[in-house]
Amino acid sequence: MTEPVDATLDQLTAEPAVLRLYRQVFAVLAREAGAMILDPGLVDIDEAILEAFAEAGSDGLTAAEAAAACRRFDPREVERRFGLLRDYKAISKVVDRPNEQHYRAAFAPYVMLLFLRRLAERGGQSELHQLLTLEQQNASNPDAVAADGKASISRLTKVFRLLANELASMVQRGAAEALRENAQLLWGNRSLIAQAEDVHAVVLDRWPGLGPDCASLRIALAAYADAIEAAAGRLIEQAGTTRALGFLPAETWISFARGCRPEDLAAVLDPFVFDAPAPWFSPQALSEAVESGQTTGVTRFRPPRPDGSQEPAETDLGPADDSADLRATAERLLGSHTRVSMADLLDEASDWPTCRRLLAEVTAIHHHPELEFELIWGDGLRIDPRSCPSWVSQGWFRRSVRAGTGER
Repeated sequence: MTEPVDATLDQLTAEPAVLRLYRQVFAVLAREAGAMILDPGLVDIDEAILEAFAEAGSDGLTAAEAAAACRRFDPREVERRFGLLRDYKAISKVVDRPNEQHYRAAFAPYVMLLFLRRLAERGGQSELHQLLTLEQQNASNPDAVAADGKASISRLTKVFRLLANELASMVQRGAAEALRENAQLLWGNRSLIAQAEDVHAVVLDRWPGLGPDCASLRIALAAYADAIEAAAGRLIEQAGTTRALGFLPAETWISFARGCRPEDLAAVLDPFVFDAPAPWFSPQALSEAVESGQTTGVTRFRPPRPDGSQEPAETDLGPADDSADLRATAERLLGSHTRVSMADLLDEASDWPTCRRLLAEVTAIHHHPELEFELIWGDGLRIDPRSCPSWVSQGWFRRSVRAGTGER
């Protein structure tokens, strides 16, 4: 056995410094000593306390002054969080003496809060892009040595292995909804792989002896790319099966609308006359209502018998004839014209209930056997976001000659 090498003074002093910084950074995530935070509202209190110290300047604040600056929160909670930050050395005395009342705050906890906010809002993609940019700069530095290149390749390999493992696990074992909510790094991340490949090319070109390490990075990138394809395929398959377009991120639909041809965009709603209003309830609420519904037995009663003392009038026995009303409606719509555009008629309606009623009346006129009017639909589609409805198929309402009658 070899004897352990005595640690140098620099090494002994560096380890407590790292531990002290870790304690300061993670103080904002601690509920109490040794326990993680559970209430996200406590993070807001920590942020308010640190902001108060930033405004106070180099003189610092007392505990009472910090509580007064955070008076929009519960004073007891502010006092508890102040004590916890003090225990973790995120807040320390301005001068280390027994009777000192003023404290100062370290910058590391607030930097940690900024990092957490960005990580929650953007899913960590910005941080990964910055990491890859820094790694490429470090590898391209003229003063860099092979050990620096190996360290960069090792860090990136571990990052992409963890990403690939997380995505693959969600694809194989997680629900589609969980995959949709948690796969923040799934969409728009091809540039991450491209940046990592650039770092790989720089390191391999400068230090060919690091070929095995670069091969490990290539394997990790390939596994990450496969996990992306599998996750995207599952989400698209699930969305196509259930017609639930919410399975795909809004950014995907926005990119499709901006990048596709007008013909492809118009083909999406080919079978629609115009856009219908959104339902007042979600598909999940409808599914829960159907599943929770109980089938109960209902006693059936006979319908009441008609009163036989009076004979029904003959006018009540015949079918209703609304041809006169429909003809009047058709004449009003056409006026002195032989035909009118359905787009013009719907534009004059200006709201959804009137458009729906107008379309029902025109369809009824078209199918009435005694009326000489018809509704013709074409292949065109007008798209105007400023009008209501915004999607209208090409069509005309016109007078026609009925087969076999010869009348106009």
